[in-house]
Amino acid sequence: MAVRKFILTGAFIGLAGVMLSFFGNPPNSGICVSCFMENIAGSLGLHNNIRMQYLRPEIIGFVLGSFLISIYRKEFKSTSNGTPLLRFFVGVLLIIGCSVFMGCPIKMILRISAGDITAVIGLVGLATGVYIGIKFIEGGFGLGKPVQLPLANAFLIPALMFLFLIFLLFEPSFIYSSSKGAGAQHAPIYLSLSAGLIAGALAQKTGFCITGGVARLFFWGPKEVRGCPKSTGLLMGIISFFLIALFASILTGQFLLGWYGQPSSNENYGWSFLGMLLAGFGSVLIKGCPFRQLILAGQGDSDAGAAFLGMLTGAALVQNWGLGGNAVGTPYEGKVAVLLGICLLFIIGLIYRNREISIAPEFQSNLD
Repeated sequence: MAVRKFILTGAFIGLAGVMLSFFGNPPNSGICVSCFMENIAGSLGLHNNIRMQYLRPEIIGFVLGSFLISIYRKEFKSTSNGTPLLRFFVGVLLIIGCSVFMGCPIKMILRISAGDITAVIGLVGLATGVYIGIKFIEGGFGLGKPVQLPLANAFLIPALMFLFLIFLLFEPSFIYSSSKGAGAQHAPIYLSLSAGLIAGALAQKTGFCITGGVARLFFWGPKEVRGCPKSTGLLMGIISFFLIALFASILTGQFLLGWYGQPSSNENYGWSFLGMLLAGFGSVLIKGCPFRQLILAGQGDSDAGAAFLGMLTGAALVQNWGLGGNAVGTPYEGKVAVLLGICLLFIIGLIYRNREISIAPEFQSNLD
């Protein structure tokens, strides 16, 4: 039954991603946490790229969907392991890595399902980053056990999303919205918000996470990995995500198999690989991909809330400093940022490694 829930969650996210593009979101970007965070940063005036300004309802829906279902299931609580600044910083790096690849892990699967062969390179990069992160965790990396905080802390990020929702619906003058470019391409508000709410609720209930599912690839087989269960739910969720998105792309005429001329792609394949490596590595260290951080923030995890704020900051930096990839290629600044980010994650991994334990206790929750 648990596996069926993962399959349902993956299938819904895959279908929603394709249909949101069909109804107005950018091609192959029906759902993209990193792109949407750049849009939100622009709408708040944190960068001045007039083509990337829109208060994306999908992000609002992810967090509020998680918040509402966690309240209903009595799982809403404020927790932290005492490393919010570190998670804020890694959140910045996650968005930088995704921007160089030109998409988050969810968009990566959507690109592959729409026929973009180049996105497979990103998948290999993500898997490599996840593998490196796993090796650090097996070597004793850990950020400590979460402890419960006063409940008021848990409401901060959901309250911020409610505020964003009010801004979205009433359009005050200080909220910017693009009239052209990717920011101007969006599905109807209520469709996007509904898809986000449902996806957020399903993901909160199952723990859906792209990097967690990819991690399962390294634990396939009879060998038990030091206490880590061999549940395949997350992996099955990714497979159902891909298959439903593939069928939906074909049925809606959005499938285009090819290597060149794909939306949100370029020929800097090595940097696409390294961008996703950075995203995968960082995601494992803070227990979840960018999408997962939104879900955890919605259910009261203060550290995930810090990661969300880091991702928002990273989105602004990507635009202000010109770090993201584009159709022409990867800018020099983006290359430097990715290499520096990978080095910094290695340093973090070494600093927080406890050689006296074989595997961090929280690793199991990251893979379930």
